[in-house]
Amino acid sequence: MKRNTLVSPLASRIAAGILSVLVVASVFAPVLAPYNPNAQGDLVKERLLAPSWQHPFGTDKFARDVFSRVLYGGRVSLLIAVAVVGLSTAIGLVYGGISGYWGGLLDAGMMRFLDLLLAFPAVFLIITLVSLFGANLLILVLVLSLLGWMGMARLVRAEILRLRQHPFLLAEEALGLSPGRILVHHLLPNLMPTVLAVIPVRVGVILLLESALSFLGLGVQPPTASWGSIIQDGSEVLVQAWWVSFFPGMMILISVFCVNIIGEYLRERWAA
Repeated sequence: MKRNTLVSPLASRIAAGILSVLVVASVFAPVLAPYNPNAQGDLVKERLLAPSWQHPFGTDKFARDVFSRVLYGGRVSLLIAVAVVGLSTAIGLVYGGISGYWGGLLDAGMMRFLDLLLAFPAVFLIITLVSLFGANLLILVLVLSLLGWMGMARLVRAEILRLRQHPFLLAEEALGLSPGRILVHHLLPNLMPTVLAVIPVRVGVILLLESALSFLGLGVQPPTASWGSIIQDGSEVLVQAWWVSFFPGMMILISVFCVNIIGEYLRERWAA
């Protein structure tokens, strides 16, 4: 019997296509951007200009081209999201894999430590760490990664506990294969479909979190552009110049929507 799915293959392809366009545009921002994203124009004549052929997304309060800043801001926001998800996934795979496979007192101790970390408010920890160590790109990636691996670790542990009940694993243990070989060569490949289905959704979550931190002034620092910092620049003139915040906000909305569509499609496909 054919399963009813919420996301069709066509919708997932369209989402992947749109996301690919955003990624390519961000990667090739130095080629596509018509202006230097940090260069200020004439504050008398070019400040807060509405969208036009010369400035497709208008200009901001410093007479900077918003279109160029959105392209360059995409490089920063998407890079942070991908880097954080990659690093936090790696940590979660190792931690959850060890905890789930060896079990016993080790598993209990590791899970209680995880519960302790989850008890702290994540936003408060992020604000504290960023305030202590600064808000450059590397620090931001490390802080978000170190606070974002716990959910992945729980997912990996749960999947390994499920896979341990399969006959193939019991047969491998009976053959005397080492725990490390079983974990790396047999368990992790079998849980990768579940992990890969979660990764797009995690990218969306981190993208929103990074944008929120940049909006609050705790992300990448001026004059470097990110989508969240551009929205913050436009918040002071939202009524007078709506376009400054609107276009980076739309990029965040479209990106998060697309990655969620892709993640939902992958989840439904591999769950079938």
